[in-house]
Amino acid sequence: MFDILVYLYETYYRPDACPDTAALVKKLAAVGFPEDDISEALDWLTGLARSAGDSQPEAVASTGFRVYAAREISALGTPAIGFIQFLESAALLSSCQREIVLERALAVQESPLPLDKLRVIVLMMLWSQGTEPDMLMFDELLLSDDDSAARLLH
Repeated sequence: MFDILVYLYETYYRPDACPDTAALVKKLAAVGFPEDDISEALDWLTGLARSAGDSQPEAVASTGFRVYAAREISALGTPAIGFIQFLESAALLSSCQREIVLERALAVQESPLPLDKLRVIVLMMLWSQGTEPDMLMFDELLLSDDDSAARLLH
């Protein structure tokens, strides 16, 4: 599924540049993605669109902090939560965007969530909002976990 999400990010500048669902399914299948992965990715993207549509723009920046439920800590893992807190403390994610990322990360149902997958989720959340990550965030999203060398998205 994550390979498809990265492919969409790299291929289509904005979500509205994507073809309709039927054409997109055909395109993804023609590129060689398995049907199950295509279905899973499209379901995940539908959830992302729904989450982003449900969120209200924040009039005032949140000055509070997020307390994670035991289920969230277990599902995400400490590195993922630390990364989300880093992005938020650096003002690279708003509290509303954080909640969208958390909701979509929990939808993956992989525990603990690897950082490379969380990075793709953050990238896709920004992509869905038509937001380009700034250079600091882009570096954080594209750096390897084990060193500071840039890595390919896929």
